[in-house]
Amino acid sequence: MRSLVVLTLACLGLADAVGLQKSRQYYNPLDDAGGDDAEGGGAVPAALDPDLDVIVAAAKKMPAKLWPLPQSIKRGEKDLTVSPSANFFSVTGSSPLLSKAFERYDKYTFPHAANSGSSGSGPKITGLDLVVADKDESHQQLDTDESYTLKVPATGGKAKATAKTVYGALRALETFSQLVRFDFDSNAYALPGAPWDITDSPRFQHRGLMIDTARHYQSLAHIRALIDTLPYAKLNVLHWHMVDTQSFPFEVKSHPKLWNAAHMPSQRYTQADVAEIVEYSRLRGVRVMVEFDVPGHAESWCKGEPDMCLADAEACGTEGAMTPPLNVASDKTWKVITDLLSEVTGDKESTKGKPSGLFPDNFVHLGGDEVATNCWDSDPAMAAFKTKNKLDSGDDMYSFFVAKAGKIAHDKGRRPVQWAEAWDAAHNSGTPLQKDSIVHVWQTSTDLAGVLADGYDVLLNVGYFENSWYLDNLEINWKDIYINEPCGAVDDAACKKILGGQGEMWGETVDGSNLQHTVWPRLAAIAEKLWSGREATAPIGGNMVPEATMARFKDFRCLLLDRGVAAAPGAQPFARGAPEGPGSCWDQ
Repeated sequence: MRSLVVLTLACLGLADAVGLQKSRQYYNPLDDAGGDDAEGGGAVPAALDPDLDVIVAAAKKMPAKLWPLPQSIKRGEKDLTVSPSANFFSVTGSSPLLSKAFERYDKYTFPHAANSGSSGSGPKITGLDLVVADKDESHQQLDTDESYTLKVPATGGKAKATAKTVYGALRALETFSQLVRFDFDSNAYALPGAPWDITDSPRFQHRGLMIDTARHYQSLAHIRALIDTLPYAKLNVLHWHMVDTQSFPFEVKSHPKLWNAAHMPSQRYTQADVAEIVEYSRLRGVRVMVEFDVPGHAESWCKGEPDMCLADAEACGTEGAMTPPLNVASDKTWKVITDLLSEVTGDKESTKGKPSGLFPDNFVHLGGDEVATNCWDSDPAMAAFKTKNKLDSGDDMYSFFVAKAGKIAHDKGRRPVQWAEAWDAAHNSGTPLQKDSIVHVWQTSTDLAGVLADGYDVLLNVGYFENSWYLDNLEINWKDIYINEPCGAVDDAACKKILGGQGEMWGETVDGSNLQHTVWPRLAAIAEKLWSGREATAPIGGNMVPEATMARFKDFRCLLLDRGVAAAPGAQPFARGAPEGPGSCWDQ
């Protein structure tokens, strides 16, 4: 997962993991663009492109650059003027979270300064009123309702949005901001296509981005700037892969030597830093799910706590991306893991109005991938532990480890998230995972149907194949990401156990200098697949992104650039490549 690999077509397969949609007709409620039914399935060639003139024609029919596509849209043909004011956004009652959001969205919606005395034609929209049923501002969790409605009357006056929660209200604000555009000819803000009647909610509850702060330290400023971008595409999770083999930048107060393994003394995160990032995220409707990867990818732990590690781990002969494990037989290993999780979780579940721990999200990721279990087999000190616990092999010891780590997290009020190797081991050895464990599937070789049949919930972002959702796979373009259907390999009933997915941004070649344009705009393709309806995001003929979608994507990249996001050209064959020549954001 972590190693840099060169993809070959021989290794591309979908049969046991994420598949592409079969026999599905595309329907876009924005412009009624459609495509013929086509039989497909399995891995497919790279996404095909319609001609540019077809994309341009589709764009001309679009009254707005909405991304991700809402679940239900009704619209008209009336052009409105929007009249900014100091109190343009309002909510019935009081909401500190929404008051802060209004300040941000005033800048997003109205970025230009109109000339004095300018005004557009047509009825005027004078504000957006939000009505929120429950203004509780507790930390968002998996089951938080993000649905909303948005109505923009053709007669002008106030637009109105309703939501069940403040987090649904945030999604309504984003949609409204994308409806408004500045008309340079009239020097006024316009809102075409009224009346608008939008009813919207996410297809999947978990929609995220993983960042890796172990391979390269990411500054607090860069992390905050990246968090700012997630709500633009209605993403709601930051998966923070905090530590790994290369470094341990996180402060553990009960074991203060652990962060001696940071890249530099200045490249660390205090717990106060982390708390600020978690709160910054909450205000934007983003959960923060932290990951401490064990028992592999953990050599950095050994610098501060050497008793956690095998005496001669370097001599055990790991292959490829496999990494030596922590010492499963050491009491110190379990003491450190337990103490760390106590600080992270506060030893209890977060409930409404009562967040617990440094990371109040009720998921904690425990990793578990790429473990060289042969290191335990080759260590003579492990023999007594095997006998005591009736374990026959290193694979059995791995299963023991991930099950015990999961139980510690469970007992501290968290659902453990573990990479799919943990399920593979439990499935083969008979040592079960916690029943509330979430299996994070990242390999095409994982039996996704088997995981779901065993009753486990799943997070899905399969990497290292031609439709990879791994953003460090730089040769994968956004269209190939987009034609990857999360539930293509399972039936509708099993799909309900897939909680959602993420873009994964492993950090071997990513630091603050290229973070944003490694992630954007390709992450937008994942965001729409996880938010919008399956019918509306289906490819034509199995491998062609509809022209209307391509037009909206181009517009969304322009919006990202307008908001100061370093989104790379979307048409480049290699992600984060520079523009090939002069032109507009639409040309790149």
